[in-house]
Amino acid sequence: MTESVNLFAQQEANRRRSRWLVIGFLLFFAWLGFGGDFIRYLAAKNAHPDQPAAFFPWLGVVLTLVGAWMAKSAFDNGPRRVLASTGARELLDPQTPQERQLVNVVEEMSVASGVPRPGIWVIPDPDPNAFATGLEEKGSSIAVTQGLIDTLSRDELQAVIGHEMGHIKNLDVRLMTLLAALVGAITLLANFVTRSGLLGGGRRDREDRGSGGGPLVIILLVVWVVSWVLAPILANLMALGVSRDREYLADAMSAQFTRNPMSLASALERIEHADAPTKSIQRGTAHMCIADPVGRRLTGGEGGLALLFGTHPPMATRIARLKAMAYQDMKRAGTFPNPDAPTA
Repeated sequence: MTESVNLFAQQEANRRRSRWLVIGFLLFFAWLGFGGDFIRYLAAKNAHPDQPAAFFPWLGVVLTLVGAWMAKSAFDNGPRRVLASTGARELLDPQTPQERQLVNVVEEMSVASGVPRPGIWVIPDPDPNAFATGLEEKGSSIAVTQGLIDTLSRDELQAVIGHEMGHIKNLDVRLMTLLAALVGAITLLANFVTRSGLLGGGRRDREDRGSGGGPLVIILLVVWVVSWVLAPILANLMALGVSRDREYLADAMSAQFTRNPMSLASALERIEHADAPTKSIQRGTAHMCIADPVGRRLTGGEGGLALLFGTHPPMATRIARLKAMAYQDMKRAGTFPNPDAPTA
């Protein structure tokens, strides 16, 4: 099987996995609303079996409408909010040699990837980092820190831009905006419900639940309450899972566009060695960056906490994969040194 077939198969697998994760988010959100209504209905029915219960799933309807509105609002305005939160400036008239080089590299990668030229933004931060944002291929933006264009060579910068072009081409930017909106909606509603005491209810509510209990109602109630408490954590973990998988895919896309996977491996090593956090980029948009902007303590390792809580795959694994790609390219081209060849 050729490399291009493998790449396209990986793209389709990631798209399919991402769609199921989004569906999982929506089903989980529906459970939080309509699940509470169903428990209320069962409790009322068990408590008063002789009386027909007037029932309307108001909690499910309200939460679904509010959540949909919050998700749409965050989705529509997400790119603009992300760029504004970093203090980025749009690069419309490049003045320095580094800025002109950046524009040239973006235009080159736009041609190589077949993606319309995105807007270019520069973040005034000395830590090297970059991210892409947008809703469609057309009208997307790439933001890079000042530290990135000051630190990387032209080939390394080209590889990083190719990585971000991969996110745009696969519509990762749109997916991650939607996921961020869903995570924010679930977190906000979960915090409101848990802090307002709605989960506990009053004394009369608890007595009604007890009198209308039964094993099924009690089990469902416990699961429902735990779901509210754990909702923010579970939502963030699901979003991180999508982000980590798509970083591998974008790395492969960069290697495809530039035909030089070693340049991205070298760029990632430089970025990884910059230990200072990217202060201009906050935790809420950390998953959009090419490297964790709040420090490399988790992504610098492998397994354990890095796989569970890191916003990105372990950097060592990403670099090793890129070097393996470079090895395979050299082997196919016959340019890899042969240790058995006679020396002069």
